[in-house]
Amino acid sequence: MKKRFNTTGVCVSRKHYMVDITNKINKIKELIDNEFYFTINRPRQFGKTTTINEIENFLRDTYLIISLSFEGLGDIIFNDERLFSKKFIELMADSIEFEDIKSANNLMILGTNVENLSDLSKVITKYIKTLDKDVLLIIDEVDKSSNNQLFLSFLGMLRNKYLFRDKGKDVTFKSVILAGVHDVKNLKIKIREGAEVKLNSPWNIAVNFKVDMSFDSDEIETMLIEYCEENNIEMDTKLLSDKLYYYTSGYPFLVSRICQIIDEDILDKSSHWDIAMIDLALKRLLRESNTLFDDLFKNMENNNDLNEFIFSIIFNGEIIQFNRDNPLIYLANLYGIIKNEKNNCMLSNRVFEQRIYNYFSSKLETKTKNIASYNFKDNFLLTNGGLDMKLVLIKFQQFMKEQYSSKDIKFLEKNGRTLFLAFLKPIINEVGFDFKEVQISQEQRLDIVVTYNNFKYIIELKLWYGQSYHEKGINQLDNYLDIHGVNDGYLIIFNFKDNKEYKTENISVNGKDIFAVYL
Repeated sequence: MKKRFNTTGVCVSRKHYMVDITNKINKIKELIDNEFYFTINRPRQFGKTTTINEIENFLRDTYLIISLSFEGLGDIIFNDERLFSKKFIELMADSIEFEDIKSANNLMILGTNVENLSDLSKVITKYIKTLDKDVLLIIDEVDKSSNNQLFLSFLGMLRNKYLFRDKGKDVTFKSVILAGVHDVKNLKIKIREGAEVKLNSPWNIAVNFKVDMSFDSDEIETMLIEYCEENNIEMDTKLLSDKLYYYTSGYPFLVSRICQIIDEDILDKSSHWDIAMIDLALKRLLRESNTLFDDLFKNMENNNDLNEFIFSIIFNGEIIQFNRDNPLIYLANLYGIIKNEKNNCMLSNRVFEQRIYNYFSSKLETKTKNIASYNFKDNFLLTNGGLDMKLVLIKFQQFMKEQYSSKDIKFLEKNGRTLFLAFLKPIINEVGFDFKEVQISQEQRLDIVVTYNNFKYIIELKLWYGQSYHEKGINQLDNYLDIHGVNDGYLIIFNFKDNKEYKTENISVNGKDIFAVYL
């Protein structure tokens, strides 16, 4: 059976190319060996289920592992203490049966007359006493049916057993791992209908789970090396893994999906991978519909405050301190949209950034006046395969001057950057990318790195705050051009003051040429 890259369900080493996560598993094993209870809460498709499967494979000889899932149990089970207790014993037995059917039958006999959580607790104690191994309990999708009192009572039962075990008064699981998107340590729940939503989780016995489940570049390379060995080919695995990390920041689904697109959709007769293939796979990924992107935009569409929060970060250049106590920041981080970067809120990865920019700019484009008559792609193409970026900026300036006036100032203050990206999108579509980097400054700078074929264009968007700030900004752009190794830069300056004028300017600094347009 030929191995393949997998983006659906659990990854299995005999069937799929996999990143070597041995270091992560060893860190998790250390938590288990030290009898800690903890939660693995990460965004959708972040490798939680695969990690759990690897834990089971790694520790099967050391522990009796009871691994189950709350996926699909339904509200009826979680509204009846007797039904839940019996179902939980049944799930435990189903997990054990694969390893030891006699032991599973024994558990079912012990649980014959269980009526409530107190009975369930006693059954767990009696069963574990019959074993010659410590027991590890793993519950996946634990937050699927967590918004009710019975779930809290169940956590409370596990907590009490943990505390009494440490006092020598009970026997229970050596370690418990709860996995899901939400961290049940911070569970919000309504105890009664109509009551205020409150934090009310008894899972305060759990230690913080600090294992980084994203892949670093070296870990990504292990999967590419495995691919080369399986297919008897050579590639620059270091270069390619660095590029994959650059785009994905190690988000497991995104790493695997880009590799999958290359292997299954792009490769023809050639088996050689190169950077151009990664770029092409990224373009296809950004156009496709998949469960990760569907979930991303569902969460944004269903929460207008979250939508506005993400918009303010990536378009308005607002620098927002990362504070998990802020509900919007907590939610955006929970969904994997943002991360903590030097105590500031930043987009999690460049793939999300690009997809979210496309989402916002497309929504604005459908409402924008006559934009299509200004940004016809063929007008900006050069014979060498590049773009006439000066003409792009001049045409955008003309569009802004002719279509907007002083009565649109409030709209433009919020949406000016988005308008430029909406203007640029059809010009570079199918060929190039436009990655953005927010720069911390008074002028609220937004730097855009446009790649088109083999050409790179650095465009800086900023607000006008006077000549002194402008001169400092020129020097900052000069340094930024050095970082990217280019000598030509482009500057769009938004001036929302009454005395503004529409003009262009050619600026020379340290041997570099900067073309500026004022709006």
